[in-house]
Amino acid sequence: MEPLQIVLIVVGLILCLAVGFGSGVLYRKKVAEREIGSAEAEATRLINEALRSGESRKKEMLLEAKDEIHKSRTEHDKEVKERRAELSKQERRLEQKEATLDKKTEAFERKEEDLARKIQKANETFAQAEEIKKQQLQTLEKISELTQEEAKQYLLKSVEEEVRHEAAMKIKEIEQQLKDEAEEKGREIIATAIQRCAADHAAETTVSVVALPNDEMKGRIIGREGRNIRTLETITGVDLIIDDTPEAITVSSFDPVRREIARLALEKLIVDGRIHPTRIEDMVEKARKEVDRTIREEGERACYETGVHNLNPELVKILGRQKYRTSYGQNVLNHSIEVAHIAGLMAAELGVDITLAKRAGLLHDLGKSIDHEVEGSHVQLGADLARKFKENPVVINAIEAHHGDVEPKTVIAVLVQAADAVSAARPGARRENVENYVRRLQKLEELTGSYPGVDKAYAIQAGREVRIMVKPEVVSEDNMILLARDVAKKIEAELEYPGQIKVNVIRETKAVEYAK
Repeated sequence: MEPLQIVLIVVGLILCLAVGFGSGVLYRKKVAEREIGSAEAEATRLINEALRSGESRKKEMLLEAKDEIHKSRTEHDKEVKERRAELSKQERRLEQKEATLDKKTEAFERKEEDLARKIQKANETFAQAEEIKKQQLQTLEKISELTQEEAKQYLLKSVEEEVRHEAAMKIKEIEQQLKDEAEEKGREIIATAIQRCAADHAAETTVSVVALPNDEMKGRIIGREGRNIRTLETITGVDLIIDDTPEAITVSSFDPVRREIARLALEKLIVDGRIHPTRIEDMVEKARKEVDRTIREEGERACYETGVHNLNPELVKILGRQKYRTSYGQNVLNHSIEVAHIAGLMAAELGVDITLAKRAGLLHDLGKSIDHEVEGSHVQLGADLARKFKENPVVINAIEAHHGDVEPKTVIAVLVQAADAVSAARPGARRENVENYVRRLQKLEELTGSYPGVDKAYAIQAGREVRIMVKPEVVSEDNMILLARDVAKKIEAELEYPGQIKVNVIRETKAVEYAK
C-alpha cells in the first residue's frame, strides 16, 4: 500500500474519532443540562417546602408564645388580685383596730373626766360637810352655853357613873365564860381533826436538775454556736445552767410549769438523741401537751379525793397547776387537799355544811397557781378567780379571810383559816428551819418595835402580819398612816421573806379603874 493511502486512512480515522468524540460531548452536555434543570427544580421545590414549613413552625411558635404569655399574665393577674385582697383585708383589720383603740382612748378619757369631776365634787362635799359641822358645833355651843369639850366631858361623866361598874362586871363575866368554852371546844375539834387526817411528814422538793448520760451530751445540747440551747430557752422561757457539774444540767425558772415543760422536753431530747431546733420545737410541744394533760388529771384527782364536784373546768385546770407549785417545800396541791379534809372534819364536828367547807378548803390557795404570772397577793388573786367563775360567796370569803386580810363572815371561813394553819404547822410539813423561822419573827418584832411611840409589836399569822400597838398620846391618827408606810418600807429593805407582810398599826385609848 502506498504511503498516501496510509496517510488518508489515518486522517480519516482521526476525523471519525473527532466526530464521535464531539457527538459524545454534545450528548453528555445535553444530559448534564437536563440533570441540572431537574436539580434546580428539585432545589426550588425543597426551598418552597422549607419556606412553607418555616412559616407553619413560625405560626405554631407564635401561638405557643401567645398561649404562654396569656397563661403567665393570667397567673400574674390572679396573684396580684390575691395580694390586693390580702392587703385590703389587712387594711380593714388595721382600720378596725384603730377604731377600737380610738374608742378605748375616748372611753378612758371620759372616765378620767368623770373621775376628776367626782373627785372635785367629793372635795366640795367634804368642805361643805366640814363647814356645816363647824356651824352646828357653834350653834350647839351657843345654845348649851358649853364648849364642845365641856359638853363631851359632862356626857361621859354622866354615862360612866351610871353603867360603868355593872356593865364592866357583866361583860368580863360573859367574856371569860365564852373564852373558856370556846378554847375547850376548839382544842377538842382541832385535835380530833388532826388525828383523823393522815398526812405525809416529808416535804416535797422541786426537781430542777436533769441527768445526762455523759458529758458529751452537754455539747450536743448547746449545739453549734449555741443555737440549740438558745432555741430551747426561747421556746420554754427558762434558763439552762450548764456548769462544771458532771453529767447534769440545771433548769432555772420562776414559773414551775415552764420549768417542768423544759425538764420533760430535755429528757425526751436526750432519749431521742436527735437534737436540733426543729426537733426541739416538736419535743417542747409534746412536753407542753403532756403537762397540760397532767394538770387536768391532777385537778380532777383532787376533786375526786375531796368529794368536791361541779367545779368549772377552768378552775379544775388552775387547781391542777398547784401540783408544780411549792411553798417552803410543801406541795401546794397536797396542802390544799389536806386543808379540805381537815376543814370537812371540823365542819362535821360543828354540824356545818361539810361539802361547802371542803370546797372552800380545796380552793383557799387557788391564787398560788398564777401568782408567778399576775401581780398581787395569792389571796386577792384567788378571790378574783373565784368571783370570775361564779363561786359561792362563802367560798370567796373563806379565800379572802384565810390569812386575816378581811374579817371572816362565816364559820366555814374560820374553819378554813384554822385548817390552813394546822396543815402548814404540822411537823415535817415545811422545809424551813425552826431556828431561822423564830429568828425571822424576832427580827420582825425588833425592827417594828424600834420606832418612837410604839408600845408593843407582835408578829402573827406565821410572820405574814405584824401588829403594832402605839401610844395614843405620842402617835396621832394622821401619823399612824405615815408610821405604817415607814415600817413597810423598812421591812422591804432589811428582811427577806416569802409573799407579803401586812403591817397593822393599832391606836386605842383605854381607861382602867379598880373598885376597892
